[in-house]
Amino acid sequence: MKGDISFGIHAVSALLDADSGSVRRLLVAEGRSERRVKALVDTARERGIPVKTLPRARLDDLTGGGVHQGIVAESAPLQAGSESDLEKLLEATDGTKLFLVLDGVTDPHNLGACLRTADAAGVQAVIAPKDKSAPLNATAIKVACGAAQSVPYIQVTNLARTLQLLQQYGIWITGTAGEAEQDVYQADLSGPMALVMGAEGKGMRRLTREHCDQLIKIPMAGQVSSLNVSVATGVCLFEIVRRRQALLR
Repeated sequence: MKGDISFGIHAVSALLDADSGSVRRLLVAEGRSERRVKALVDTARERGIPVKTLPRARLDDLTGGGVHQGIVAESAPLQAGSESDLEKLLEATDGTKLFLVLDGVTDPHNLGACLRTADAAGVQAVIAPKDKSAPLNATAIKVACGAAQSVPYIQVTNLARTLQLLQQYGIWITGTAGEAEQDVYQADLSGPMALVMGAEGKGMRRLTREHCDQLIKIPMAGQVSSLNVSVATGVCLFEIVRRRQALLR
């Protein structure tokens, strides 16, 4: 039965902490007996997870040459959520809601990094269209370092319609665009919010932009015109977090 793989000490450790029940088996490279690998093997065995030793070359093949550090976890496939999952989440989520919307982000590395940042910022879900979006594959899961298991990744058929649904729940849609008049440090970032990040270079699609309640930008002091989307996501999300914490003081 085909499943997902997570590889590398940090990614496997995060998976065991977040969702060990999904792990089918742990694969360890022959000759790897260092303390961190041994600790993961011991944890797996304590939880009844089979452990198998394989030649390092076999792990190289399984990970496509990725940096696995001698340890790989095979787990049940991690599936993206759907519109119905989002509606259940909207009904169940208490407190000030915060969502991250990725419009046209196709690089799994960027998806993984955004999931990791979203987890750290307390985001309830990351939302993306089904078309022209990064898959939740082994690369994204590894880069996310456990956040792929803790933050729902929801792929929707019609992003514009989904933004309208969020607005019906009182969620303010804040899009990012280089030509926006106000920057992230001037804008109103209080209240329930969905932060929309567009693809590098192209930015948000026209229809997505039209459904935003406000547009913001990150002020750039140097020669480069934009930041990597995962870096820009971190800047914006943690400015939102900072503002919310300030209101609680």
